[in-house]
Amino acid sequence: MANWDLSDIKVIIPIGGEATRLRPLTIETSKAAVRLLNRPLIEYTILELAKQGIKEFIFGVRGYVNYRSLFDLFKEGIGFSARYKIKPRVHFKYQPRVDSIGNADSVRINVEYYDINEPIIVVQGDNIFKLDVNKALEFHESKGALMTIVLKEYEGDLSEFGVADVTESYAIKKFVEKPKRKEEAPSNLINTGIYILSPEIRKILRSNDIMEMYKMGKMDFGKDFIPYLINKGYPVYGYPMKEIWFDIGTPERYLDAMITLLRTLPDSEIGGKRIDPNRRIFVQGASPDSRKRRREIQRKFKQGLIKMEGDILIGRHCQIGNDTYIEESNIDNFTILGKGVKIIRSAIMDRGYIGDYAYIENSIIARHVEIRSSLDRPVRIINSVIADDVVIGEGSEIINSRIYPHKIINSGSKIHDTILT
Repeated sequence: MANWDLSDIKVIIPIGGEATRLRPLTIETSKAAVRLLNRPLIEYTILELAKQGIKEFIFGVRGYVNYRSLFDLFKEGIGFSARYKIKPRVHFKYQPRVDSIGNADSVRINVEYYDINEPIIVVQGDNIFKLDVNKALEFHESKGALMTIVLKEYEGDLSEFGVADVTESYAIKKFVEKPKRKEEAPSNLINTGIYILSPEIRKILRSNDIMEMYKMGKMDFGKDFIPYLINKGYPVYGYPMKEIWFDIGTPERYLDAMITLLRTLPDSEIGGKRIDPNRRIFVQGASPDSRKRRREIQRKFKQGLIKMEGDILIGRHCQIGNDTYIEESNIDNFTILGKGVKIIRSAIMDRGYIGDYAYIENSIIARHVEIRSSLDRPVRIINSVIADDVVIGEGSEIINSRIYPHKIINSGSKIHDTILT
């Protein structure tokens, strides 16, 4: 790599959208702060880069919910660095209170405000990935690229992504944002939203052309800025990544990522202890109180009082009643599960209360939710998303639905294919 050390590199994370596809989890919480495997989504990205030596992260926050969520979580970075034993510590900075009109505009604002003259890595707040940053930077430098877009081969629906057409040397000759039909997609190489920008980008961001685009409200990387650079003949390259990458854009993709990470993350990154040496069933907690709760779960599991199948993560201070069955799921801190509960391929976020004999499948239950299920009137939740602080009465059935925060669902309610705002 030229003359740059990884500690010189600045990372900008534009977080300005309303994350409509992940609603109702994102009504009162920034998408970057939504919990996945018992920590905020964005923490995976920051940790991945910080472990490799990157020290400075700028949150390109726009809007109150995004700013509040991220500042309250991370402040200036001291707590994060202490938790993960990162020395010297990382620094978190925040976009000044300027409304950006797209993720490329967020980069423009922060480059000027923080007077950045070093290479920049741009990452998205809703992605999880593994990437050897040095290798990607060496590729970027060797090509003399102004911008390098990290690309990933993708076999699914291409209509939700930017798709790149590359030459043999990986120069990008064409870029199609969200092709409507399969034949419109020039390849199966999608834009991961990870970009490396050379310092010269600052000059371009100040140019008259870009100011004109700004006035027209056209400052999105995929739709506007990348096609502009390619059309102008600037050296834009694609770096094909082989490592894992997820876009947590929808509840379905959230659960897919959760299960893949449960299956594949090394024990040290899961951050819990196995309760059976041969199984990927982890229970978190380091304090004497939480270790006591873990031993209780372990005892019940060994005695067959609770049954667990597949890969599972249980957080700190959880309580699990007898005859409960958990499969391929994540239970967050301070959650109470009653007797005879069944949880299959689901995420239960922190401080949940799940009453006796509740049945939850393929669903996300957000923070501080109370499910008043009982033996006589069990609650069933299937293929649904329940937002923060919802109370669900006995005997309710919620299928293919989304419930917004702070709702009270009356006992016996049957909610199918509904969005309760």
